[in-house]
Amino acid sequence: MLFRRTTVVTMDARLGVLPETDVLVRDTTIAAVGKRLPAPADAIVVDAAGALLLPGFVNTHQHMWQAAFRGVGADWTIGEYLEWILMKWRPLFRPEDIYAANYASMVESVDSGVTTVMDFSHGLRTPEHADAAVDALFAVPGRARFGYSNAFSPDLSWVYDGRVDQMLTSRFASSDQLVTMQIAFDIFVNTGDARQALRFAIDRNLPFSTHAGVLGFVGDDNITFLEENGVLSPSTTLIHAATLSDDSYRRIAASGAQLSLSAESELNAGQGYPPTAKARQFGIPISLSQDTVVWWSGDMFSAMRATLNADRGLAHLRAHEAGHALSTNELRAKDVLEYATIGGARVLGLDNIIGSITPGKRADLVMMRTDTPAMTAASNPAGHLVFQAQRGDIDTVLVNVRVLKHRGALIGVDARRARRLVEQSLEYLRSRIPNEDWQRALA
Repeated sequence: MLFRRTTVVTMDARLGVLPETDVLVRDTTIAAVGKRLPAPADAIVVDAAGALLLPGFVNTHQHMWQAAFRGVGADWTIGEYLEWILMKWRPLFRPEDIYAANYASMVESVDSGVTTVMDFSHGLRTPEHADAAVDALFAVPGRARFGYSNAFSPDLSWVYDGRVDQMLTSRFASSDQLVTMQIAFDIFVNTGDARQALRFAIDRNLPFSTHAGVLGFVGDDNITFLEENGVLSPSTTLIHAATLSDDSYRRIAASGAQLSLSAESELNAGQGYPPTAKARQFGIPISLSQDTVVWWSGDMFSAMRATLNADRGLAHLRAHEAGHALSTNELRAKDVLEYATIGGARVLGLDNIIGSITPGKRADLVMMRTDTPAMTAASNPAGHLVFQAQRGDIDTVLVNVRVLKHRGALIGVDARRARRLVEQSLEYLRSRIPNEDWQRALA
């Protein structure tokens, strides 16, 4: 495949723009970046005059199994979410409901230019639920990280009782596949059970994600516990990490652990203020994520804007409180674009194969139109992608060189099936929820 005469937005050491450049995609890798590349006889040539070509977005934390309840919690706090979704409605989910939501979430990801998504799948109360979640991830040809989790269990024995090993053996024997696996769970009490679960993750060399720094739920003690048990490492992702002490941020920085921030979620639900400034202060790597569409949008354009708005808004507020105005915004648009691409790839340990437009990497790419009203004229590509671009401006999406969207339409991805499945799932779930509860939840 040859993208001809496009603007390439690269994300290696720092963001740069190469105008009117041809990008040749051969097999599953980016073979070269340069001008006047010869096209193979069987190449598909995409007319990309004036377009912006960027790495696919990487979403490092989404509870995909909740998609049937999209938008229901628009006005909720974290406490209301826990009450309705996790305590009252989660037990109603059948394996087919998990499948429907994961399938629909994968389709939405591809459509939104998210070529890799980490599914923090904490609705898996049985092995059948877990199988359904994985089946859906494999059913859509996007790239995904399955975060095996089970918030139903009163303890963490599900990690080491054989079901995770069974999943690893039966579905994830190869590391060279679009869907890979990790462990994702939360620790609220420092117990021997938690130590055993963490040791299991270390012994299996499994990456680990956990919610951290959430006011009233998990705090500094958890960071200390993770460090003492040898789990605070570059393969550990701390989600939110918004209400921690400077000592915890120092520990995180020293360990190489990384952050997954969901600014829309943190600002609206009350986990704590997005800690981008703290992360920069202590040199902690950042990625972006969507959390759940029960509240928030499912696209990275919204995540980038929310992140930049939160960081700059707080910086200006603090300056005004001190009686002066800022002359420069410290966090730049290009930084947030990096968080959403190569930053996410690093968090998932995939930056050697995705996250930037680099010869030898896999071809996970997004091409943005620049002829729509919102994209005209794109003089500052990084700033334009962060503040102006929308899902509707996405022309082409590739995952591992396969074209999944072109000219704004999905290819080989069944959006109608996704809609049908999730609507059927919602109909079933609604039939199990008392109407007075449903009305209270939406009030």
